[in-house]
Amino acid sequence: MLLYYLDLIGVAVFAASGVLAARDRQLDIFGMIIVATLTAIGGGTIRDLLLNRHPIFWIVDTWYLTTIIGAALVTILYVWWRPAPGFMFLVADALGLALFAMSGATLAFAANYAPIIVVIMGTMTGVAGGVLRDVITAHVPLILQREIYATAAISGIVLYLVLDYFAVTHDIAFWSGFGLIVALRVLAMRGNIHLPVVRVA
Repeated sequence: MLLYYLDLIGVAVFAASGVLAARDRQLDIFGMIIVATLTAIGGGTIRDLLLNRHPIFWIVDTWYLTTIIGAALVTILYVWWRPAPGFMFLVADALGLALFAMSGATLAFAANYAPIIVVIMGTMTGVAGGVLRDVITAHVPLILQREIYATAAISGIVLYLVLDYFAVTHDIAFWSGFGLIVALRVLAMRGNIHLPVVRVA
């Protein structure tokens, strides 16, 4: 149940980040909700398809769609009455990344997939929705920039697996991985830390 509620929170946070990313793109309310939906369930949908988990999670549990629409509408109303500061989008994106990456990794881990698959599935769950959001809103996806984004997700998932290997309790391993992802994203944003660019002569 904890994982389920975390999933709903992650969906709400990513839906909000979708609205915040699209706020200057002259979209109507329906367009905003579409962007929010793609952002919130895009990564999880791709994960479920690759892991052959049918039916897709949001088809059998409409609370996901209800949460997305509710979070999108609340965010739309907020930015309508009071322009959101830029850091709100980055914080929302960092929390959504951590929640989705760790929930995706936990699902793959529970299904006894190899560690490398756990890392890939968790990272994909965390970043794919953001990629769809950025493409739809005509932004260069964060994963293709110098941002410490997918790297943060991978680091948190690897920490989760390492702690589990050393018999640390699941809750501690999960929240340690979650905390590392958020910390890396926030530190990277606050300190303007980027990955080095590969330059070809």
